[in-house]
Amino acid sequence: MTLLSATLDHDLRREFRLTSSDIESVISDALAFRTPGAFAQVFLQKKRSEQFTWQNGLLLSAASSSVKGCHVRVVNGDQTGFASSDEANLTNLRGCAKKARKSLQFAEPAVAPKGMGTDIRHDLYPVTRATISLNDTERSERIAMCAAIEKAARDYDPRIVNVTVSIFATDEYIVAANSLDNLVFDKRPMIGFNVSCVAEEDGRREQSYKASATRAGHAFIQLEKARECAVASAKIAVTLLSAQRVKPGVMDVVFSNGWSGVVVHEAIGHGLEGDFNRKGTSAFSGRIGQQVASPLVTIIDDGSMFGERGSLNYDDEGQPTKKTVLIENGILKGYMHDMVSANAMGVKPTGNGRVEDYSSQQLPRMTNTYMAGGESTPDEIIAEVKYGLYVSDMGGGQVDITSGDFVYDVTLGYLIENGKLTTPIKGAALIGNGPEALKHVVRVGNDPSLDSGTAVCGKSGQSVPVRCGMPTIRINNVTVGGAE
Repeated sequence: MTLLSATLDHDLRREFRLTSSDIESVISDALAFRTPGAFAQVFLQKKRSEQFTWQNGLLLSAASSSVKGCHVRVVNGDQTGFASSDEANLTNLRGCAKKARKSLQFAEPAVAPKGMGTDIRHDLYPVTRATISLNDTERSERIAMCAAIEKAARDYDPRIVNVTVSIFATDEYIVAANSLDNLVFDKRPMIGFNVSCVAEEDGRREQSYKASATRAGHAFIQLEKARECAVASAKIAVTLLSAQRVKPGVMDVVFSNGWSGVVVHEAIGHGLEGDFNRKGTSAFSGRIGQQVASPLVTIIDDGSMFGERGSLNYDDEGQPTKKTVLIENGILKGYMHDMVSANAMGVKPTGNGRVEDYSSQQLPRMTNTYMAGGESTPDEIIAEVKYGLYVSDMGGGQVDITSGDFVYDVTLGYLIENGKLTTPIKGAALIGNGPEALKHVVRVGNDPSLDSGTAVCGKSGQSVPVRCGMPTIRINNVTVGGAE
């Protein structure tokens, strides 16, 4: 095994009461059949979480939880053996290795996957101590902060009648080791807050939600930033009180920067994940080197961005994360891969193998996925539109990976009339096709931004933290649904 730091055995003993020799012996157990080309992996996870929830002047809860477990995965070509346990000790690891190994039938030897190696080093979220395990003084500070955040929301407008604030933190430790001589230990902090506001006027109630999170220690929670988040949530809720329904039709749509990047994530990003493409079930399958978007479009996934919610020093297969250009100037350059999809397609993994927890299998997943900036200013982009929709805040959505068809909810938008933002809009839905929409991107702003740190990606029943983003962009001929 390759030890990536002199303290790795110390970390293993402290968090899991195991050594690197123990991990190596479990991998040997998993490959006891010695079939050429088979690949084995060990994954350990320990996670502690804490959350304070405050509502309308009262502390509703101060909860904590913990998770600890392990799994062993054995891969031979298209076959995968997998077993997990909620007790991460040597006995259970050996049991998982045996179960994973026995679940496979080894008829034909496969070619073992190749990793990126351990020459890449990251320190993307350094912390000096645990993010949680707060002392009494720090707990009191968190409660006082919740009250201050609520006050900022209520001070924005007297129509704010309900405010819920949560401050949360996690400390996660993972070990990922494999039969390619890789063994990594990673400590992954996460801390953040969310604010939900309800506005009421003349019997009409509207709600808005804003949040922010990052991989950092205690210092991330800054009161001023939290107050700004509270005001942003309150502003949307109050604006929605006067929002109208849009008349359905085909129109030009301008997307604001930041959170609107959820469209990139859902309608395009999932279709660029390696498992869908190795199976030929994505709208982008077999199209590398082809023009799949407007020449203005460049899309990137980068798990190596400092401190970002979707960043990882190493993915859950022990591969270092990296910047992967997926689409460049409209040309499809590649996909996001875990080790299995990379092996099947004859390329190196991109550090995108991720799991929700120890009970799940690794899948190719996004990290921080965004569209690169262009040359137009946001004001220029809006001024060009005679009649259209400006998307200020996005809601949920659905996408069909095979076809690329999508539907997205617009939480808050504005009509664009003669180059000006006018009536606030609620309840609109954007309907279209991801690959087709990419071709109709006619303006890309010079204001690229990631979302505030709220995004959670769901796939195959698993959820993982990510970030998404883009600059202000304009797409022509989008079908906008809604009611008059």
